[in-house]
Amino acid sequence: MESIDRDTLIFDWANDSAPRDTQRIAVWDESLRDGLQSPSVRDPDLDEKLAILHLMEDLHIDVADIGLPGAGQRQYDAVLALCQEIIRANMNIQPFCAGRTLVADAAPMADIMQKTGVRMGAALFIGSSPIRLYAEEWDLELVLKHTRDSVEFAVKEGLEVIYVTEDTIRSNPDQLTTLFKAAIDAGAARLCLCDTVGAATPKGTYNLVRWTHELVEGLGVDVGIDWHGHRDRGLDIANCIAAVEGGATRIHGTALGIGERVGNAPMEQILVNFKLLGYRDDDLSKLHEYVRAVSEATRVPIPVNCPIVGRDAFRTATGVHAAAVLKADRRGDRWLADRIYSGVPANWIGREQEIEVGHMSGASNVLYYLQSRDLPHEPSVVEAVLNRAKEVAELLSDEEIRAIVAKATQ
Repeated sequence: MESIDRDTLIFDWANDSAPRDTQRIAVWDESLRDGLQSPSVRDPDLDEKLAILHLMEDLHIDVADIGLPGAGQRQYDAVLALCQEIIRANMNIQPFCAGRTLVADAAPMADIMQKTGVRMGAALFIGSSPIRLYAEEWDLELVLKHTRDSVEFAVKEGLEVIYVTEDTIRSNPDQLTTLFKAAIDAGAARLCLCDTVGAATPKGTYNLVRWTHELVEGLGVDVGIDWHGHRDRGLDIANCIAAVEGGATRIHGTALGIGERVGNAPMEQILVNFKLLGYRDDDLSKLHEYVRAVSEATRVPIPVNCPIVGRDAFRTATGVHAAAVLKADRRGDRWLADRIYSGVPANWIGREQEIEVGHMSGASNVLYYLQSRDLPHEPSVVEAVLNRAKEVAELLSDEEIRAIVAKATQ
């Protein structure tokens, strides 16, 4: 077949030819902190947390929030052990811990950093929206005091501080300006903008991040911007992309999107989308292993229709879809077979397109299924399998197909 420029085969309506900052976008993994705040998860054992940490490292995840050491002895011990493992294994991933904007929460982080020598960071959070301040009966002066005291203490102890304003997406710019300036003056290295209740839209996300970016530029300081979004409205990944477009340089997520209420932006979707968009270029061959490890450790099942890692992500039993995949496969063109009916290349994560046989299948499904398993595939056998498939409401199992083949070839 005549060769063709692959770039001409897929038109990208998202490519507006506008120049984009080529800076690599960092990712921050909340699976071992915010992810464990879900009311339905199990707190993994230490050996499970260590295994998950190593998989994060394999995926080149930049930062892991590894817990709240101020929340109790179990949490403190786990954070200490994870930091010791980072040093022992000479990992590149940077550990952060979360805590309220209180000296009492920052102190255990400093203690662990001193004991291990790890390059520890502190994510110090406080509510910033008017509705939160009203409900808590806080005033702005109290929030400012907590901000200054905790950030100054953490910085003095040598911790890298990211100042986290909860519910940033519903906070007004005047109060955010006051809080951000106070945190930066106290030594915060980054600001984390939060969609704590999942209220954001892509437009709102972009506007908030862009406004913050311009504020920081106007102050003439080198302070980075993080985005931490929840998925209550199902706009989590779209908001992550909007945050990058607005100027965020680090994005937060969790494996399978686990976390408070319905969870966070799913890390596996962040990594795949960022690779597709050119924001990162990671080896994702261990992505499914990472998600499976978190799933098993937290007892959160992987839905069959979960994008990228679900059982059905790359399966089809539909005749038209299967026929197109099979035509590409017969050409020996893996690139084409992976994209003709898929927006995500299966081979990136160590998977492949799967052709099944069911009530919506055609003869091509059956023929491929039989040939790929070295089963008899003469026309009469194909017809027998296809006829049975049309009679049932579910996919034919491998055992059923083999039984039909055996009977047809007697």
